[in-house]
Amino acid sequence: MNIEIVSGSPRINSVTHRLVLHLQKHLSATTAHNVNIIDVRDWELNVLQQEVFRSVETTPVEFKALAQRMFSADAFIIVTPEYNGSYTPAIKNLFDHFPKQSKKPFGIVTASPGTLGGIRGGLQVQLLIYALFGIGSPHMLITPFVDKKFDEQGNLLDASFQKNIDVFTKEFLWLAERVVAETKTF
Repeated sequence: MNIEIVSGSPRINSVTHRLVLHLQKHLSATTAHNVNIIDVRDWELNVLQQEVFRSVETTPVEFKALAQRMFSADAFIIVTPEYNGSYTPAIKNLFDHFPKQSKKPFGIVTASPGTLGGIRGGLQVQLLIYALFGIGSPHMLITPFVDKKFDEQGNLLDASFQKNIDVFTKEFLWLAERVVAETKTF
């Protein structure tokens, strides 16, 4: 299964990206799945004003590599900081450039240096997933004090948080593996 973790913070020194790095390492070490990161900072997508990219072949050359990864993804994990009670505009803009993600499983991960861990952004991501016709895991990973939980390389500093990561990944994988297996039989 191809899992794309969407690193949704456009900030240069994003503390949210630390969590993304940890999730990729964790999933790569504990599963046989192909786990990659789509970092919104790597793609200068303008606000969508044209047609969506409906295939790799019809995508502008500078975004073909991104299109290949979006179209070949079996599942997504969206990782976002909270921006004014929601997810980042960069996440919305990324998914707006591609067709609906019908029947694809999604995991929701939020991060904040504050006490609420971005929960309000996670609730808004649920609405986005429904609009994309995706299937969201109800088990979100809410990460308060993200700057204290992970170092810049994505290493976990707060061992007590590992249980939260384990529950999230177990539940996300349970959903994703079943949905992907079911959709491949059609």
